[in-house]
Amino acid sequence: MNPSATGWIKKFGHLIQEKQELYVDQNHLYQVLLANGFVYGIHLTPPPFAVAEHSYTEDEIAKINLLTALYFSYKFETQKTDFSHFVSMVFEYYKLMNLGQIGFLDKILIGKKTEDQLEKLLDSRIYLNGSAFSRAFGNSLTNSLLYVDVLIFKEFLRGNPDIKSHAELLEYVTINIAYQALNSKETRKSDEKLLEILAASLSYVDLNETHFEHSFHELLSLKFSESEKKYLLDIACLTVWEDGKLEQEESDFIYEVGYGLNWDKNTIAEAVKNVLIFFDENREKIPYLKELNMASQFYDGMTKNVSKLILRNSKRLKKELVESKELLQLLAKSTKQDLTPQERKKMQQQLLDLFKSIPSLAIFMLPGGAVLLPIFIKLIPQLLPSAFDDNRIEE
Repeated sequence: MNPSATGWIKKFGHLIQEKQELYVDQNHLYQVLLANGFVYGIHLTPPPFAVAEHSYTEDEIAKINLLTALYFSYKFETQKTDFSHFVSMVFEYYKLMNLGQIGFLDKILIGKKTEDQLEKLLDSRIYLNGSAFSRAFGNSLTNSLLYVDVLIFKEFLRGNPDIKSHAELLEYVTINIAYQALNSKETRKSDEKLLEILAASLSYVDLNETHFEHSFHELLSLKFSESEKKYLLDIACLTVWEDGKLEQEESDFIYEVGYGLNWDKNTIAEAVKNVLIFFDENREKIPYLKELNMASQFYDGMTKNVSKLILRNSKRLKKELVESKELLQLLAKSTKQDLTPQERKKMQQQLLDLFKSIPSLAIFMLPGGAVLLPIFIKLIPQLLPSAFDDNRIEE
């Protein structure tokens, strides 16, 4: 399954039919999504049935986990497994919430099939900012409040007549808790990054018009479902624990939130334990905890996503490269010694001609795309190792 290509939702529907018993109930689903980071807004691991020929990127993992969470929430709420009906309900939900708008050009290109339109809608929910170019090369933030979509979808399925107001309230309390949690601790750079990501992920609350309540106990006592209360507690734990320490004041804050949500001491302690385990196991993988400068982040993002493009088009690229003997010779030579200016120009032109023949690589033709060629060239030997290794022994 390739979440970056058209038709992935249809493929998801095919795969999920054999995985109906993957999650026992809503609580089991939540615990799995908590452990893989989705609830925390950190996209690290896809569900076990989502097998890929190549590693998934962060945005692809987010898409798969979002659709998985929506589907099984639909199943548990309606007791149905009709995937076509599910797709229609999700599409109707996002339209009602006025989320994930599809541009006019996209409407023309993708046609009227609900699955295809939903793919575009989910794309717009995953990415928070940036042009098509920046999205393609890993320089766009990924939505960290996607689980709110799941919680509000459940309210939609239950027939809540005012889900927009409820969604706004849930987001407001979520960002309020995060803000107050950071006020309960000594702020670090990673704390600021986390708050920025959460703020950028808001869909219903305008921060410019929002005032944070220093005493928000009344908000916690409002009518939230048990699932929503669990989520709010876990967000509180996430915000205070990401630095790996829990000072007394921070601990007091978590228990204050937990008790305000009518959770008992054991449930609160379990939430703290869960976030401790998650950060202990995944600290090195969490993007906003990495101390990288802007240039390093940009290069890492581009390398990761250029690699994805190459691997996803590997068969076509191999064929084109084998047929372009002069280009292959220049690429091989460039890995061992500097090319002359004339050779570099010829190699660049032939690469651009190659990209023209593969539609999904057209991004290299955009203004600025040429700066990505060195990354592309560096990764090409992985496709045809025998052409780049003089010491290779054929078996």
